[in-house]
Amino acid sequence: MEKKIGEIKEELKAAEDILLPDFIKKYEADERNGVQSLIVQAKKRLDKLEKEKVRIEVLKKYEKEYADYEFICGIDEVGRGPLAGPVVAGAVILPKDCDILYINDSKKLSAAKREMLYDEIMEKAVATGIGMAGPNRIDEINILQATYEAMREAIKNLGVKPDILLNDAVTIPQVDVKQVPIIKGDAKSISIGAASIIAKVTRDRMMVEYDKIMPEYDFASNKGYGSAAHIEALKKYGPSPIHRASFIKNFV
Repeated sequence: MEKKIGEIKEELKAAEDILLPDFIKKYEADERNGVQSLIVQAKKRLDKLEKEKVRIEVLKKYEKEYADYEFICGIDEVGRGPLAGPVVAGAVILPKDCDILYINDSKKLSAAKREMLYDEIMEKAVATGIGMAGPNRIDEINILQATYEAMREAIKNLGVKPDILLNDAVTIPQVDVKQVPIIKGDAKSISIGAASIIAKVTRDRMMVEYDKIMPEYDFASNKGYGSAAHIEALKKYGPSPIHRASFIKNFV
């Protein structure tokens, strides 16, 4: 009995990318317009997938360049600019044959995509590490030094000693591992991109938790950045325990 178009549509919806060629082969001869339109959709998805694979190979440029090193670690931070919350650094060592698609600078991804990639990175990475410096530490030693401190902590928390570090734009002081600073590295290296994703998801989750305790600042949506509503709340309620005193002098 011929399958209904609605059923075939559901099959395509549920099909993982890897099964698309099988789906196309299975229904290509079905001449019904509705089925042919689903075949076009499947081919578009397949084309998109092939383009993504090419993009990811380009993103492995530095990892290929330094392939002689066994443990290549990407490092990135998030949260240098906000008025509240910590600065968080991520360090990630990916396997040489890394097959994770869609990694990119975390700012270019939707929150849902970051969450999905976070799980996949945590599952497939050789090692991951997170480091952070809180608001008091940022006020004490300044944001740049606090960022370096968070990065050193992330490296220490890896559990595997990296042989080389690919950093987003900076050279971290007091680190005895070879470093390669790459400008806009989170969009040029798969390892740095992965580090930016785990750092961003970790920090965003923290800000959502802070929002439950201090809802007046709307940390869940602004993540501590200086949105108009956040600055308004700051003027109205004064600073919270997680605000950076050195960042909010102009508002309170």
